[in-house]
Amino acid sequence: MTSLMAPDARTLFERARGRRILVIGDLMIDEWIWGTVTRISPEAPVPVVAVADHSFTLGGAGNVASNLRALRAGVVFAGTIGNDAFGVQVRGLLQEQQVDDAGIFTLTDRPTTRKTRVVAHNQQVVRADWESTAPLSGDDRGRIAAFVRRRSADCDAVILSDYAKGLLCREIVEATSICPLVLADPKPQNVGLLRGVTCVAPNVAEASTMTGVPIIDDATLERAGVRLIEMLECRYAVITRGEHGMALFGRNGERLKIPSVARTVYDVSGAGDTVIAVLALALAAGAAIEQAMQLANFAAGVVVEKLGTATASPEEIVALVEPATSQG
Repeated sequence: MTSLMAPDARTLFERARGRRILVIGDLMIDEWIWGTVTRISPEAPVPVVAVADHSFTLGGAGNVASNLRALRAGVVFAGTIGNDAFGVQVRGLLQEQQVDDAGIFTLTDRPTTRKTRVVAHNQQVVRADWESTAPLSGDDRGRIAAFVRRRSADCDAVILSDYAKGLLCREIVEATSICPLVLADPKPQNVGLLRGVTCVAPNVAEASTMTGVPIIDDATLERAGVRLIEMLECRYAVITRGEHGMALFGRNGERLKIPSVARTVYDVSGAGDTVIAVLALALAAGAAIEQAMQLANFAAGVVVEKLGTATASPEEIVALVEPATSQG
């Protein structure tokens, strides 16, 4: 396996610019309350946060879209929001990033999924979630599947971004079959829906749960990777392993393990969104799976150095590739 060099990364990003990716998944809004703590509440043994800032970002599958836009891909989105103020805000955030939101359906029977995080001194104090995880109605599933069927044909890749909030179903997955590249970041409870996708990219804990194989060493990692490919009849399985990097398993015997390139880890939230976005975009641009995985690993190294759900630009990723490859 040839190490990814900075010129390779630049070339890949140039080829990837403007590729159209259809993101299908559980759309959320992340609310951030930033502040400082100087005292404990007299009402209960909890910190009092003096709020200094309040912001909103796209979360869940929305963060996949944000990552793709940061990499200058074209993005079409299929998902749902609630008939509420946060749904309007989500749509506005997508439109600001020039994401095609024609496939976002407003539903009256569930709220817009919102995660509110209170962060003080760069540490999360508490999180509150507003959500429904009930499956979508048959009519809503049908509307989304019909949209996916129409738009998959003119996209270079499809990403299924599953946060187990009720969106993903077999009907919607089957509607992507016209697209030659379908990648999935699955939750264990929905893994059975994903048979036939090109590539799955779970983290190590998810891969253990999906396969029933406790991953404790290289032998069990191999067993879990092979089992994923057998279960899902997919072409590739990429298992993300946090500080241990990533591992690739291919149906035709492809194997690759690469170490993490993160220099400092501030926050791993959203790193999986970055990985699936870069994998899909690189493959859509014609990269070999080994190159795509290395590029995704460098992208993850960029975002974990940032606090909160974050994105990585091509320039940031190439800047991380350069010293790593010059030392090699």
